[in-house]
Amino acid sequence: MQEITVPSDFVVPEKASIVDSMLKHRSESPTKALFKRRAADGSWYDVTTKEFADLVDKVAKGFIASGVGPGDRVSILSATRYEWTVVDYAVWRAGGTTVAIYETSSSSQVQYIVENSGTSLLVVENANQKAQHSPSLADAAELKETLVIEEGAIEELVKRGEGIGDDELEQRHANTLASDVATLVYTSGTTGKPKGVALTHANFIHECHAVRVTLGDLMSEGSSTLLFLPLAHIFARVISVASIVHLVQLGHTTVTPTLMDDLAAFKPSYLLSVPRVFEKVYNSAEQKAEDGGKGKIFAAATETAIAYSKALESGGPGLVLKVKHKIFDVLVYSKLRAALGGNCDSAVSGGAALGARLGHFFRGVGIPIFEGYGLSETTAAVTVNAEGAQRIGTVGRPVHGQSVAIADDGEVLLKGPVVFGGYWKNEQATSEAIKDGWFHTGDIGTLDDGYLSITGRKKELIVTAGGKNVSPAQMEDAVRAHPLVSQALVVGDNKPYIAALVTLDPEALPGWLHRHELPADTPISDLLDNEKIRADIDDAIAAANALVSKAEAIKKYRIIDTDFTIESGELTPTLKLKRNVIHDSHNTEIEGLYTK
Repeated sequence: MQEITVPSDFVVPEKASIVDSMLKHRSESPTKALFKRRAADGSWYDVTTKEFADLVDKVAKGFIASGVGPGDRVSILSATRYEWTVVDYAVWRAGGTTVAIYETSSSSQVQYIVENSGTSLLVVENANQKAQHSPSLADAAELKETLVIEEGAIEELVKRGEGIGDDELEQRHANTLASDVATLVYTSGTTGKPKGVALTHANFIHECHAVRVTLGDLMSEGSSTLLFLPLAHIFARVISVASIVHLVQLGHTTVTPTLMDDLAAFKPSYLLSVPRVFEKVYNSAEQKAEDGGKGKIFAAATETAIAYSKALESGGPGLVLKVKHKIFDVLVYSKLRAALGGNCDSAVSGGAALGARLGHFFRGVGIPIFEGYGLSETTAAVTVNAEGAQRIGTVGRPVHGQSVAIADDGEVLLKGPVVFGGYWKNEQATSEAIKDGWFHTGDIGTLDDGYLSITGRKKELIVTAGGKNVSPAQMEDAVRAHPLVSQALVVGDNKPYIAALVTLDPEALPGWLHRHELPADTPISDLLDNEKIRADIDDAIAAANALVSKAEAIKKYRIIDTDFTIESGELTPTLKLKRNVIHDSHNTEIEGLYTK
């Protein structure tokens, strides 16, 4: 069994909690601008450490007055916004446990999480969410009430807490242990019911220390980032907590058509995202260049950026490449950096594979993306690339204090203080996941000089009729990298060859239709057999097939006229494919790949 451990002498005190840093900052740096909030007119204004901590205290008192006791669960169902973080910290300040629920969750999922966690109080974002989920929650035995952020939940809690003294807050804080469960994060559940990952204060504190040591200046006072990933996702949640710990200025928004405008106005020093957003940034830039008649320039700039990045790993770029890179920096790269606010000099990616080509492109334009790997069960990153220790195409080396091993069957095993202790009320799942002190991730990977590469999931392996084992994720990522593709599903289990379903990106289609002189209102159903569309998708398939052997290559594909979405139940909230759902809903199309 291969194994690597990165040692650490960092120790979390028995009485430590996540809110300690917030209280420390209020005492030592009360006027430090910790957050930026967006005003009604679209401008951004500062929120100091004292203003944040004071509001957290008042809301925490409101929770106490509402009957939230030590260890009680409070659920949050909301898009990413400042109030999410306020409520999160207020629950911890009151000695409770936060339960994170995706705003896109179905009522049956919300019901299961609320009932399984024993939630006593639910905070939702808006009246529509309350109306949608209330019927399903009518019989939730331990749920006492639901508060609505946009209907004054924060103000109501502040009012309720007016009669609670500071001594009660301090007593709750004094009684909090690092080993107490800080949050329950329910797995996305690509199959079966989600499991509640129980993470402690110690898990978070260790993770915050590890990412600070690994990422250095990126996670230091003076940096800033705009959160737009769901805070129910452990990746965004840890960055939120770590930013508060290390005085990184934080803003909140969501992935909407105005995201690029928000980035331009906020001017973050680094980005936090999943690969699909980086793919969208690249694809949008490429399409804009194509629409403006500058497609050849952008293509040349892309290849130069990739070559420049690769040269950094082999002695550095030569004179000719340096000159070309400088020219394209003026023509292309600087404009891309400006679109991200002009101050962004790095990024962190997680949640799925980024792809080496995209990683080289962004590093070549001056925004290195430090790809990492982790799960809810590991409090986010357990490995990550970093400045001076980056190997594009891998997910980096272990962060401080963590161990990574590769089992004989290729499964990635993890151990360390960021790894959870078990699933909430699910001893069977816990015993299946944690064996001999190692967390069995279900991912397949390799180690090379301490750098981890993830090659697939054990449960997703396709075994063709010829006995060939195929991991679909790598090919799906490659197909999806094409600007015209939204999603791809590779199939072929017990079939004679590998095939794929492909969906088209509705955001890329208008530009494509314009360039091919087709009506703007042409429905996707009319394009499924269009020769020019198929030529583009042929290119995407060829790029994927270049990564694998002939036996693993995609032999046939079908374009379908509906996308895989969270709303359709075919994607998880973290944009992972729900393969069983897609197989059921598109069984006819899949079978057609082998009968025609």
